Amino acid sequence: MLIDGHGRTVNYLRVSVTERCNFRCQYCMPEKPFSWVPKENLLSFEELFMFMKVAMDEGVNKIRITGGEPLLREDLDSFIKMIHDYKPDIDLALTTNGYLLPQTAQKLKDAGLKRLNISLDSLKPEIAQKIAQKDVLEQVLKGIDKALEVGLGVKINMVPLKGINDDEILDVMEYCKERGIKVRFIEYMENRHANIDLRGMHGKEILAKIKERYTIHALGREGASPSFNYRIEENSYEFGLIDPHKHDFCESCNRIRLTAEGFLIPCLYFDEAMSIADAVKKGDIESASQVLAQVLKDKPKENRWNEFDPNEADVSSRAFYETGG
Repeated sequence: MLIDGHGRTVNYLRVSVTERCNFRCQYCMPEKPFSWVPKENLLSFEELFMFMKVAMDEGVNKIRITGGEPLLREDLDSFIKMIHDYKPDIDLALTTNGYLLPQTAQKLKDAGLKRLNISLDSLKPEIAQKIAQKDVLEQVLKGIDKALEVGLGVKINMVPLKGINDDEILDVMEYCKERGIKVRFIEYMENRHANIDLRGMHGKEILAKIKERYTIHALGREGASPSFNYRIEENSYEFGLIDPHKHDFCESCNRIRLTAEGFLIPCLYFDEAMSIADAVKKGDIESASQVLAQVLKDKPKENRWNEFDPNEADVSSRAFYETGG
């Protein structure tokens, strides 16, 4: 069992397999050139898996594959199969922008993937293009349909932005309700790589939009999930809200992150990290385990966001496209 320095059990590992992305979303990396880390700087799937086996043997029972856009990494389905074959009952999921799902969803399902979180920030082609800086909506919607067709579990993530897509909160919710899938609204997370003119919506503002049409009831969090759940009285539909500017979900945080270059990160917002790259490249599992132990010991009690005025909060220098969301 993995225990951090504050007594919390860590059983959730998020693994970023690439920092590359085929979108240039305004809230992530709108000005980053279409380049990538040299292949020799990345851990191979075998090297990543070598460390992941240690984590799974020590109690990790939930793994999420992230990016960048993870579907850009060649032979990702083979990596997923490695994990599934080693521990078939593991909760194995993937976060994606959905663009490549029409041609990959079946392979992912066959490899052992169970669930997908798919970003959908707008149902208007021109707004989706403004956010992603690419004409993406038609392909993303096809990807969602394909994922549902092959039997993958699907959740939708939406980041509401003031003056851009804040008028689509209810529309995206209705889209998800019609398909029997859950939407989670995520507060925009300030970072130095995003468009400096963006203004996100506070959780209270998101809920106020929904209350314009519906009566909602708070359900609370499921375990250590950062999503606070609500139910709509009129139709019993349930949705989630992820509000990182609050610290209450930090109390039960159960996750750490591993990047494609081998950095273990104790908290999404924090810049501190330690590398396991040299150890796993040498096959030195003992040293990698020692790094893991130190990262768990150093895991912070809570994030640094400001609950009261997110747009005045400290801004992270962490590139979220390197660590996943």
